[in-house]
Amino acid sequence: MKTNSYQVGVGLMEILVALLVLALGILGFIALQYRAVEATAEGGTRVQAINLSRDFAERIRVNRGALSDYESELKSSSGQGSSKQDCAKQYCSAQEMADYDVSQVVAKAHSVAMTINLDKCQGNKDERKCIYVAWGETAATNGASSGTGNCTVGTAYDPASTCLVMEVY
Repeated sequence: MKTNSYQVGVGLMEILVALLVLALGILGFIALQYRAVEATAEGGTRVQAINLSRDFAERIRVNRGALSDYESELKSSSGQGSSKQDCAKQYCSAQEMADYDVSQVVAKAHSVAMTINLDKCQGNKDERKCIYVAWGETAATNGASSGTGNCTVGTAYDPASTCLVMEVY
């Protein structure tokens, strides 16, 4: 059998091109898998944030008369520490219950690397309150400009933030 000289090595080139296409396909699949794992982790974190904010909202609902105490306890770092009273074992006033609830919720938030805040909802004239839960590099606050590490900027989420805002009262 006689072979032409210009056909020598063509089979090898076809194999190399096929391997290159296969490698690109595998890299694309790996990128998709990575993004899926990342989205799953973010979804789990959002569920934790929702549960945390819902727990805090229900604690406020039970002790509604102490709403201002909840706000003041969350605003001061000393108020976020341990509670003076263990309200699960003894009777507490509304203010002591707010102190106890804040210490419990903040401890839960810190155990999952989150921060929590209770502040007025932005763009709302009737002074409704919102619970801010943030994680990662985001602060549970409203900021004046985008990209400063705050959860929201005015009435919108900061695009770079990792947080959740729940309107409660």
